[in-house]
Amino acid sequence: MSIANFLPYCGHPPVPGDLIWNTDPILISGLLGIAIVYLARSFGSDGLSPNERRCFVIGWGVVAAALTSPLCNLSVALFSARVTQHIVLTLVAAPLVVLGRPERAFAAFLPLRMVGALLKKHGMGIGAAGFAVTMWTWHLPGPYDATLQNNYAYWAMHITTFGSALIFWHALLFHGATRTGSALVAAFGTAMQMSLLGAVLTLAPRALFAVHSTTTWPWGLSPLEDQQLGGLIMWVPAGVLFTVYGIVAFGRWMASFEAAPATLEIGGSAARN
Repeated sequence: MSIANFLPYCGHPPVPGDLIWNTDPILISGLLGIAIVYLARSFGSDGLSPNERRCFVIGWGVVAAALTSPLCNLSVALFSARVTQHIVLTLVAAPLVVLGRPERAFAAFLPLRMVGALLKKHGMGIGAAGFAVTMWTWHLPGPYDATLQNNYAYWAMHITTFGSALIFWHALLFHGATRTGSALVAAFGTAMQMSLLGAVLTLAPRALFAVHSTTTWPWGLSPLEDQQLGGLIMWVPAGVLFTVYGIVAFGRWMASFEAAPATLEIGGSAARN
């Protein structure tokens, strides 16, 4: 099945001046429902702080924009727009949502005891590995083409990619001082694998995605040029973001070593007194 005789979830491939919004009532109801439940459960004596609520609202708003704005429709025509959508969801929206501590707001609806214990022990590895696997899988020619030929594949892509990004960012942002070294390795490892994927897409000698063989020309790009642009978007912004995080994590890691001798010295002095 080709894109010519199938209607992708975000609509037909647009041409300049013909972009549309995604007004799917099921999606919009789901996005609003999650936001309302979060806000309703975020207040109270053991509720979330205003900053946490603000982070979630902004992050969830970015999710809604990525899935309902004309970017969704443009991603049917351009691989570079799809990559932009993925970067927005996984590197902008996901960390903001995680900072909103949704696991506390939705604790009553999730098997947190079992899942929480697993993620607390292995979250760093699960998050980094899952994020890498989903990013590479959904940017391979076969799986990628399937997302524009089957709407179940389209939603499988978004759910697995965004879900793994949430796990990954939760592990990075709430890893605890004793696991800063692991966070540093995970951040640099993720930066390297995303940069490598971006480089592969940018430097490939031919266009890889059959679904875009005719959709890019109205936008002034050949399929290969569109693919190269998408690769550069993944290569540079993602690499810069994770490099910055890695530098911050490295600084915290080194600071913990510098603080350790001072703590031991104070403890030793107290013991002698």
